[in-house]
Amino acid sequence: MDVDELIQQYAAGERNFAGVNLAGADFTGINLSGANLTGAFLPFTRFDRSILTETCLKGAFLYGSKMQYVKLGGADLSQCDFTKANLTGANLVKTNLTEAKLTGAVFQSVNLRQASLKSVNFCGANLSHINLYAANLESADLSWANLSNAKLSGANLRGACLLHVKLCGAFVNGVDLSGAELDGVDMSRARLNGVNFNQANLTATNLTHAQLKRASLIQANLRAANLTGATLAKADLSEAHLSRSNLTSANLHYANLSGANLNGANLTGANAEHANLRSAYLWMAQLRNANLNHANLRGAQLQGTTLDGADLRNILSDPTTRFPSPLHTIAEQFSWLRTS
Repeated sequence: MDVDELIQQYAAGERNFAGVNLAGADFTGINLSGANLTGAFLPFTRFDRSILTETCLKGAFLYGSKMQYVKLGGADLSQCDFTKANLTGANLVKTNLTEAKLTGAVFQSVNLRQASLKSVNFCGANLSHINLYAANLESADLSWANLSNAKLSGANLRGACLLHVKLCGAFVNGVDLSGAELDGVDMSRARLNGVNFNQANLTATNLTHAQLKRASLIQANLRAANLTGATLAKADLSEAHLSRSNLTSANLHYANLSGANLNGANLTGANAEHANLRSAYLWMAQLRNANLNHANLRGAQLQGTTLDGADLRNILSDPTTRFPSPLHTIAEQFSWLRTS
């Protein structure tokens, strides 16, 4: 069967083309919506701007195919081999890509909203500006993938491999990343509002100018992370490990840092107004020009901390609070310290 014969049969009402062999065929701009192409052999085939909505391509071989701006909404693409295929700008809303092979495929600016991508292999894929809103990426391999400026809000990333993934500028609001391994990941300028990072490994992660409003980072490991200019207003960082982290000019307004380890952290110019630092460890931390107005420092340990130019008005302390030595000098300098 050649392309013309398939198109003629389709026009006559035939929809079953399972197992067809049309390697290198040109279907540019053709409408094959609803067709059954299960197990089809279609390497290096052209489907640019074709309409394949609701088609069944389960197990099809599409190695190296050109599928730019193709419409595949609602299609069954499970177990398909898209190795080195180009799907730039494709519409794959609500498609099923379970166990599909996507190594080396180009998915730039693709719309995969609400798609099923369970256990797919996106290792090293270029997924910049991709729309994965509310997509199911459970157990997917996203290691070394480029997800810059991608839309991932509401996506299911449970069990996904995120080793060295690039998420700068990405929208990840409301996603559950509890316990995730994100060591050294670039999430600069990412929107991470309301994300669950509880017990996640964020060691040396780049979170510069990231949005983390109301995010949950309970017991998260942020050692040596770069949070310069990050917004953490009302975030929960209780018992988080932030030693040697960079929080310069970060917004910690009303953040919960109770029991957090901030030893050696740099909070120069940070806004920690109304922050809860109860029982926090701040040994040798830098708090130059930081705003601690109304901050709760009861039980906090600030031995060796630099407080030059810090706003300590109305802070809350108690006898277990340990300020830099000599304590009486600090107490005299900041006579408004409130104790209870």
